[in-house]
Amino acid sequence: HRFLTEVQGDDKVTKEDAQGIINSSSILHRRGLHLDAFFKYLLSDANLPLSPVGVHRDMSAPLSHYFIYTGHNSYLTGNQLSSDCSDAPIIQALHKGVRVIELDIWPNSSKENVDVLHGGTFTSPVELIKCLKSINNHAFVASDYPVVITLEDHLTPDLQAKVAEMVNQTFREILFTPGSECLKEFPSPQSMKKRVIISTKPPKEYLEAKEIKEKENGSDRSKPLGDEEAWGKEVPDLEGSIRGDNKNGDDEDQSDEEDDSDGDLKSQQLVAPQYKHLIAIHAGKPKGGISEALKVDPDKVRRLSLSEEQLEKAAKTHGKEIVRFTQRNILRVYPKGIRVDSSNYNPLIGWMHGAQMVAFNMQGHGRSLWIMQGMFRANGGCGYVEKPDFLLKTGPNNEIFDPKVRLPVKKTLKVTVYMGEGWYQEFPHTYFDQYSPPDFYTRVGIAGVPADTMMTKTKTLEDNWVPAWNETFEFPLTVPELALLRVEVHEYDMSEKDDFGGQTCLPVWELRKGIRAIPLYNRKGEKFKHVRLLMRFDFV
Repeated sequence: HRFLTEVQGDDKVTKEDAQGIINSSSILHRRGLHLDAFFKYLLSDANLPLSPVGVHRDMSAPLSHYFIYTGHNSYLTGNQLSSDCSDAPIIQALHKGVRVIELDIWPNSSKENVDVLHGGTFTSPVELIKCLKSINNHAFVASDYPVVITLEDHLTPDLQAKVAEMVNQTFREILFTPGSECLKEFPSPQSMKKRVIISTKPPKEYLEAKEIKEKENGSDRSKPLGDEEAWGKEVPDLEGSIRGDNKNGDDEDQSDEEDDSDGDLKSQQLVAPQYKHLIAIHAGKPKGGISEALKVDPDKVRRLSLSEEQLEKAAKTHGKEIVRFTQRNILRVYPKGIRVDSSNYNPLIGWMHGAQMVAFNMQGHGRSLWIMQGMFRANGGCGYVEKPDFLLKTGPNNEIFDPKVRLPVKKTLKVTVYMGEGWYQEFPHTYFDQYSPPDFYTRVGIAGVPADTMMTKTKTLEDNWVPAWNETFEFPLTVPELALLRVEVHEYDMSEKDDFGGQTCLPVWELRKGIRAIPLYNRKGEKFKHVRLLMRFDFV
């Protein structure tokens, strides 16, 4: 009991709770609690670093108040140019808690039905109806909170009408359709539990849009027309892509003008009204530059999309305006077009500006994706993480958080890396070294705002399957609300690249203080069965 209160910082624990731990089947012993049993408890699932209570944050605020676990080109099984399109990666993403699924929809080869594919590439298509049915069957396996489907629409009005019919028949009563044409405020995750929400541009006059596209692209569909820039091209300037004069195939952003369709009556009649009725979260940009794009309308809310490079450029001159925009509206950030290998970018750039939908390629593994997975381990892994107050509130003189300003240190996280175990059971015994036990070291650091981001490492312990480092590190944090603890274990190799031994990423604001068992994951984000670190966390 003294250990739980003094070391683990749990001042609410009772002696009955302590007795319950001693009596638990995992550490039961006839002579009571002995040293081996206590050690087994420390490394057990009863002593994990994050709260076991599940969803524990307020879920009644508008959707714009949350970071949302967001996928990019969710249907691709591999690279962006030639991999298969399938519903399998959509199912995998939903099972991992992803809440925003992106589908690029195109006419099929006979122009009579709708396929999902990355347009203008060599990706093989999958039928839209198959993707919709899979979303319906798997949407709420990992989380009850709403799934948003973002549609990249390249359809004629007759096929839009077909999509409307498919969507209505597939989702029926779980589909959220707003009563009015434009929402004045987004609904809350709580009110949208087990609901599906559609987000795309409201359909424009098809012939007019087609004409513009043919002029800009020279009727050439040999380059990607998804939501990225053409592969290998220079990225267009932000102002140009928002005005609609992007000639590099950034289709989502090139013709997003004011959401109201003000065309002539003849072309208005081409719009599929059933399709328009589906759209709850309107995407689109006003005419003009970045300043126009970030204007906040008090009477309606919308979604704006920027590439990672467009966001970086806008952040240099309009950082506070982006934060103000995201207090009411949704900002989606997506990978730049040259990421043909389905790699990702630093998600903190989006999060520190309040971007709710930082869209990632879920099939591309690496450190950026590990950080994304770490963020959404927060709040019970439900796919919605409440944004920090400073991104949501306006000061007394209408001040807005400035992401460029370096703040004073608010809190220091003290981390002790005691030891690790489980590799002997998890890996072949010659995996790390042919003739001797492995030489492990641990990298530990912070992913956060630039002032907080750093990485350090322990010493390398030679020839040991159960390394005991017992080293302490301190991380001063200016914005602990956006800090994620990064942990990686590697095996030192003098002649080749160091071998990978596991990783995890944890939200600092949800760390439980004290000595904790830290499960590690492989490169793909799958949890190892046996590999764990024993670490201690304290906040100064």
